[in-house]
Amino acid sequence: MPPRARPLAGTVGAVTGPLRVERSPKRVRAYRGGALVVDSTAPRLVWERQYPTYYFPAADVRAELVPPGALRVADEPELAGLARVAWDAMDEWFEEDEPVYVHARDPYTRVDILASSRHVVVEVGGTRVAESRRPSVLFETGLPARFYLPRHDVRMDLLRPSRTTTMCPYKGTATYWHVVVDGVVHEDLVWCYRSPLPESQKIAGLVAFYPDRATLTVSTED
Repeated sequence: MPPRARPLAGTVGAVTGPLRVERSPKRVRAYRGGALVVDSTAPRLVWERQYPTYYFPAADVRAELVPPGALRVADEPELAGLARVAWDAMDEWFEEDEPVYVHARDPYTRVDILASSRHVVVEVGGTRVAESRRPSVLFETGLPARFYLPRHDVRMDLLRPSRTTTMCPYKGTATYWHVVVDGVVHEDLVWCYRSPLPESQKIAGLVAFYPDRATLTVSTED
C-alpha cells in the first residue's frame, strides 16, 4: 500500500472490502453547463476500484446543480459528511487550473518515457507493418511497457484513419487507425497522441500497436 494510504472498512457504492482513502492537497473544481458545481480545497481520494475517485465535503458541492442519481452522500462513518459527484455528470473537471480527463489522477501513478535503441518489428497477418530501432518506451505504473514508433518506421500506406478516440488522464486524447492487410481490416489497431499532455510530450506524433492484436518482436540485436 502506498504511503499515507489507510484502510477503510465497509462498502462504498458497489465495491466491498477494504478501501484506501487520503486527503488530496489539490484544489478540485467541476462545472456543468458553465456553472461551478464543485469547488473544494479539501477533497478526499478514495480507491473504489483500480483508480481513485474524489469525495468532497458536502458544503463544497452545489447539490441542486447535480443531475438526479449523480450525487452520492457517503454513509460510512469514516467518510461522514462527504459526497461523490459522478465524473461523467460534469462537463469539465479541474485540478488547480488544469483540466483533468476520465477520472481523478492517481498520485502514485508515474509515466516515464525513455528513448531506446531496441529493435522493434511489428507484424499483422504475417505482413511486416513496422520496424524501428529508435522506439520510445512508455512505462506507466501497473501497465505493460508500450513501444511508440516514429511514423517513418511504419507502413503508413497500410493504415486507414478511424473515428475512434479515447482519453487518458496522464497522456491526453488518442486517435486511431485501422490496419488493412490483404483486404482484411484490423480495426483500431494503432493509436497516437498527437497533442499529449505536458508530462507525455515525448510520445507526440508517435504510434503504438496493440501487442495482443499484432505480433511485436522486441530485441537488443542490431
